[in-house]
Amino acid sequence: MRTSSDVKLAAVADAPPAPPEPTRRWRPHPLDLVAVVLAVVGAACALSGLLPRAETTATVQRILPLLLFLGTVIVLAELTAVAGVFDVLASRLAIAARGRWAALFLLCGGLATVTTLVLNLDTTAVLLTPVLLALARNLRVPAAPLAVTTVWLANTASLLLPVSNLTNLLAADRVGLTPLAYAERMALPQLAAVAVTMVLLWYAWWRRERPVGGRFVAPARHVPADPVLHRTALAGCLLFVAGIVAGVEIGLASTVALALVLLGFVVRSPATLRPGLVPVRLLLFVTGLFLVVQTLGRHGLDDLVGNLLGTDGGALGALRAGGTGALLSNAVNNLPAYLAGESVLPAGDHTRLLALLIGTNIGPLAAPWASLATLLWFERCRAAGVRVPVTRFVVTSTVLAVTGTLAAVGALLLVS
Repeated sequence: MRTSSDVKLAAVADAPPAPPEPTRRWRPHPLDLVAVVLAVVGAACALSGLLPRAETTATVQRILPLLLFLGTVIVLAELTAVAGVFDVLASRLAIAARGRWAALFLLCGGLATVTTLVLNLDTTAVLLTPVLLALARNLRVPAAPLAVTTVWLANTASLLLPVSNLTNLLAADRVGLTPLAYAERMALPQLAAVAVTMVLLWYAWWRRERPVGGRFVAPARHVPADPVLHRTALAGCLLFVAGIVAGVEIGLASTVALALVLLGFVVRSPATLRPGLVPVRLLLFVTGLFLVVQTLGRHGLDDLVGNLLGTDGGALGALRAGGTGALLSNAVNNLPAYLAGESVLPAGDHTRLLALLIGTNIGPLAAPWASLATLLWFERCRAAGVRVPVTRFVVTSTVLAVTGTLAAVGALLLVS
């Protein structure tokens, strides 16, 4: 006699096989498309003669060291994150805060600042953002204040060292300053920018969303999955910093540091090493952007930017340069804005060149597309399911762009 369970099993056995799950089609990210289009247009400008061969050669020679640095430092940062260095730092900061919201604010701001200064702003936007978002989930506190901390300080804390921002590398080369001399010139502007950022962060984001009583439950200490890899990655970062302080060429410093970390992964976790670690999108984006901006400069862009910058010297000229950099950054993007401004300012006009740099570093906050770091940050927030109030973000970011640029340019004038 067949039981009901036998009938059910027979029905299942006689049922047609389930259709295979549809394979997910690969779709390029919008930033991938932008990078490819820029690279193709840039190549077309060079091959068609719109950009003369001599200028094309000079441009490529100038950006090759930058591409080497960007490629190696991004891979270094990615592997450092995989090794758990950022997670360990974030958990220890939360423990060090001892449950105090104000202390966590200062420590998270300090971590974002140091990461930006040492490993560049894209590292903060790409790698530190998910770490702080995960920290917010673990602490059961609002994620928006921690998220905004990363993107604001990724932009405003990127003035002090040439390695902190691609535009800094261009500016330091243009004015002929060594890394230490450049840092000495930009120390006070950087301090002013970070101070303004921290004040606005606290009053516009952290203070408004602090937990009851201004306290949270501290997390457990994070233990890296592979302590050897963790120590190797940390040693690589410290070696990179030491090389920069010693005046070693930045591409060489990042390459040597990466070689050490790669060796550790080859021994301990070879499966982690894959071609996708190489930031092809970023390298294509930068190369195409340089060629396109150089071409546009020959066909009218230089004249427009020259009119915006004017010929004023002194404080008025510096403020005008900073304002022009911020305005153009939010209209297009900070990298082409700096390139366009640099091409029309005399190489010896250090004050206006550095003021332009300040505008293109601190200014690109009002619009999401104003800097690559901001675009990458939005992508990471979306991937983590964190929604930052857009209107509030744009309004407060605009206030920071204006006040931060004014404060940093004013500080630059004091040391000029």
